[in-house]
Amino acid sequence: MVDLLLNAGVPFAALIVAGLVAGFAAGLFGIGGGFIVVPALLVVLPLFGGDNAQLAHVAIGTSAATIIITSIRSLRSHARRGAVEFPILWSWAPWLIIGDAVGVLLAGRIDGHILTMIFAIGVGLMSLLFLIPHLADHKFGDDMPGIAPRVAIAGGLGTFSALLGIGGGTIAIMVMTLCGRSIHRAIATASGIGALIAIPSAIGFVLIGLGEAGLPWGSLGFVNVPAAAAITSMSILTAPLGVAAAHSLPATPLRRIFGLYLVFIAIVMFRNAMKM
Repeated sequence: MVDLLLNAGVPFAALIVAGLVAGFAAGLFGIGGGFIVVPALLVVLPLFGGDNAQLAHVAIGTSAATIIITSIRSLRSHARRGAVEFPILWSWAPWLIIGDAVGVLLAGRIDGHILTMIFAIGVGLMSLLFLIPHLADHKFGDDMPGIAPRVAIAGGLGTFSALLGIGGGTIAIMVMTLCGRSIHRAIATASGIGALIAIPSAIGFVLIGLGEAGLPWGSLGFVNVPAAAAITSMSILTAPLGVAAAHSLPATPLRRIFGLYLVFIAIVMFRNAMKM
């Protein structure tokens, strides 16, 4: 155990950097930071010991735990600028939570390699929505979806986000911009969706991972507590900086920057999946 703790210096340094970047990205793009945290955890967690077969589940569960604090911090910063549409959050909340529960149950039954591939494919497809001008500028109308499409979209978003260990902000931003919201208001409102998804998701990953063999050191179920603490201790510092940057950037550059970032993450995750 002593050797493990001594060797943890580099892993924790990497997690601190990931937390700083995740917090800034959460504020800038209205995401929970899972797109940054999950790849970082997949690199660092092997240094904590445990079975490689469990790493994807622990990375996703730990990411969900970090999103709780990061999203709340980001949401509060956006709310101070009057940019958050809280009625959208409350109307989506029940369906997000139900979908989230379904996603956690599915995650416990899906192989880690498949989870990583799902992550990579999902991120790659999402990048197109921000990089292709025709898709980025298109909108269906000026009103948010009614009850039936809202249940389908929010429920599916909760399921998908729980499977990937993300806050779901990217899909929510896509829906809101297609329904006439500005990219800035969509990002601000989406920052709250991360917390709605992450709280039940983190609890679920703890419960389904209890008693599992081969978990990395410091894990409570499928949530690695030291890693989560290291990441969130930094993300709360940089989330307000990301919020300030989001409100100062014009819409088009903001979309393109996020799209390029998603392409990079998709490539990294595909490489990780091929090595598993």
